[in-house]
Amino acid sequence: MKATVCRKTHFNAAHRLMNRAWDDKKNAEVFGVCSNPNYHGHNYDLIVKVTGDIDPQTGYVMDMKLLKDITDRYVIQKFDHKNLNLDCDEFSNLNPSAENIAMTIWNILRGKIDERYELRVVLYETERNFVEYTGE
Repeated sequence: MKATVCRKTHFNAAHRLMNRAWDDKKNAEVFGVCSNPNYHGHNYDLIVKVTGDIDPQTGYVMDMKLLKDITDRYVIQKFDHKNLNLDCDEFSNLNPSAENIAMTIWNILRGKIDERYELRVVLYETERNFVEYTGE
C-alpha cells in the first residue's frame, strides 16, 4: 500500500524577477512590479510531499521528524530571510521565479531523500499563486 505524507513549512525571502540580458524597461514590461530594482518579498508556504509504501513495522511511509529535519536544514536555513538574487548561489544565474524556486527546492531535497520515494514540492508564493514541481 502506498500513501503520501506531507510536511508544510514556510520561509520569507526577497527577490527580483528579471532577465539580465534585458534593460530595466524591458524587465518592467515583462515582469511588472515583480522586477522592482529594489526587490520585493514573499511569505512562501512550502509543502513537501513524499509518496511510498507504508512500512508494516512502523506504519510510516517516512518518519515525519526526519522529513522536517531535512527540509529545515537544507531549504529553510538556506532561503529564509534571504535575498534570493543576492544571497543564494542557486539563483546567481537563474531567475528566482516561483517555478525556478520550486524546481531548486525539489533538486535539493531529491539529493537528501531516498530515491525509492516519489517527491513533489508545492510552493505558494501568495495565497492564490502556487507551483507544483515533480521533477519531470
